[in-house]
Amino acid sequence: MRKISLFIATSLDGYIAKPNDDLSFLKLVEKEGEDYGYSQFTSTIDTLIIGRKTYDYVLKEIGASHYDNGKRDVYVITRTPKEKVGRTTFYSGDLTELVKQLKSQAGQDIYCDGGAEIINELLKNDLIDELIISIIPVLLGSGTRLFKDGRPEQLLEFITAKTFDTGLTQLHYKRKNYHNGKNNYTS
Repeated sequence: MRKISLFIATSLDGYIAKPNDDLSFLKLVEKEGEDYGYSQFTSTIDTLIIGRKTYDYVLKEIGASHYDNGKRDVYVITRTPKEKVGRTTFYSGDLTELVKQLKSQAGQDIYCDGGAEIINELLKNDLIDELIISIIPVLLGSGTRLFKDGRPEQLLEFITAKTFDTGLTQLHYKRKNYHNGKNNYTS
């Protein structure tokens, strides 16, 4: 069974965006030639799930090819249906059903790149198997929280912690009952 992984950056106080969906704080740790394991991580996935606001921001700042590189399927979760563009599907159905369907198909792993509503819906339904969270050394004070209240408690197993000279710390956990993509869940 395919796993779904969260690979995301947050401020030390737990915000993935400043007010008005401002992601400019991510530039604090930009460094020539350093991608914090992003390329290695994305080489293991062939499907991406992303919220529309995050998608729109990346489209404006970087361009559509950042997500739809012709080698992976992209699902933009939106309330407003749109026609498919290349390998990008604008999905307005049930997120839980989509993820269950994708996980049951053959292929590489699935990457969730936010936003917070998508992440928290997946966590509520125990559908995220791995979390790779990069902590940016800044306290934003307000904005969009990575984790919202109202989720069930979930035990995680520590994999690694990496530090970088920019001050970024990357934490890697997997869901306690998930074992390396094999179809064996234990309690």
